[in-house]
Amino acid sequence: MGGFFGVTSKEDCVFDLFFGTDYHSHLGTRRAGMCVLGDGKFDRAIHSIENSPFRTKFDKDSNTMKGNYGIGSISDYEGQPVLVRSHHGTFAIVTVGKINNIEEIVNTILVNNVHFFEMSGGEISQTELVASIINQKENFIDGIKYAQDIIDGSMSMLILTPKGIYAARDKMGRTPVVIGKKDGAHCACFENTSFLNLGYSMCKELGPGEVVIMDENKVQTLVAPGKDMKVCTFLWVYYGYPSSTLEGISVEKMRYNCGSSIAKRDNVKPDVVAGVPDSGTAHAIGYANESGIPFSRPFIKYTPTWPRSFMPTIQSKRDLIAKMKLIAVEDLIKDKSLLLIDDSIVRGTQLRETTEFLYERGAKEVHIRPACPPLLFGCKYLNFSRSKSEMELITRRVIEELEGPDAPRDVIMKYADPDSEDYAKMIEIIRQKLKFTSLQFNRLDDMLDAVGIERDKLCTYCWDGRE
Repeated sequence: MGGFFGVTSKEDCVFDLFFGTDYHSHLGTRRAGMCVLGDGKFDRAIHSIENSPFRTKFDKDSNTMKGNYGIGSISDYEGQPVLVRSHHGTFAIVTVGKINNIEEIVNTILVNNVHFFEMSGGEISQTELVASIINQKENFIDGIKYAQDIIDGSMSMLILTPKGIYAARDKMGRTPVVIGKKDGAHCACFENTSFLNLGYSMCKELGPGEVVIMDENKVQTLVAPGKDMKVCTFLWVYYGYPSSTLEGISVEKMRYNCGSSIAKRDNVKPDVVAGVPDSGTAHAIGYANESGIPFSRPFIKYTPTWPRSFMPTIQSKRDLIAKMKLIAVEDLIKDKSLLLIDDSIVRGTQLRETTEFLYERGAKEVHIRPACPPLLFGCKYLNFSRSKSEMELITRRVIEELEGPDAPRDVIMKYADPDSEDYAKMIEIIRQKLKFTSLQFNRLDDMLDAVGIERDKLCTYCWDGRE
């Protein structure tokens, strides 16, 4: 995943850029960068944030950079911003999204025309590719529209130029782009949490495919928003910061609603309800408020060195870290029946380890209630993880056990119906594998009701395969 922040100001923008970018740190764990424009010159810095937080890595840069316009990026995929020289002049660009047809674009559209620097692993930088697509056209607007048209996936972006910052939301509005304003400045960002403490107020949320240009004085719409939207529902369930609002819907309030809906359909009577920190906490509060069962914190995430939910891609290390980042409060665990709410179950590694961790410390029962339905498909539209195969999903491994390898799509779809026998069988096998006392997922209809906007505006592909 990733996030970005851009600012145009009459005064030096680096303070706002530094903290606005840092406020997106929950969205990425690998690379971060800032680029500012001042006195006609670009100044850029990119650092790894895998072992040290953004503020530590960029403290020196924030004291040396100067400029009135700037963009920043947090990413768990590639180093950004990318700085480009072209017939458009020099510009810098940051992106959030996913391109599924990179090879097709490179081989059929940009063939013999552009050289790309490969990242580690031989991959092409998506942001560099977007810049190259934009450069195929005579102006930024046509270039951005061209990129949105030919990219299979999604792509939101900020482009830093001497004239201002272009902000573009992906064609179907799968990820947010928010504009903030204060006297003498505007900002563009992924989440409005990033500007709340910097003196900005909400100006507008860009619509699907909308493109604007902003400077210190104004925000001008250059491409009107489209009518169709498929915003990612998982942004409310997990990725969104609790204090943010997306499409006018509070992330924290949506999670309370989710927990409440789970409680209404539940019949177990645990001693306490707890959230797996951090994203499960608000869901658990909603469950506790609805059920009347006390909310408790039987384990605490060690935040000083685990500020973000980073998990290494090497499985052996992932198992180890799943144990290490939670610290037990044994007086709240021993001889207790616990009901835990987490945002989701992906591979099952973390919740299996957490459950074993609780049993080792004397828990009598561990009931698990994920806040979203079972994940059946890998996301086609956003880089939510670096998983290479849908078979890393525990649901798909169970379906393979039941249906054999290479089960066709229509067979997999049977397991999306929460009222079917196939669904019940899958859930029971997952429960046994992960050693839960009981397992009950939130229903898709209840989760969408918890968001509270029209279903046809929400993307549910990872749960039900609907395009």
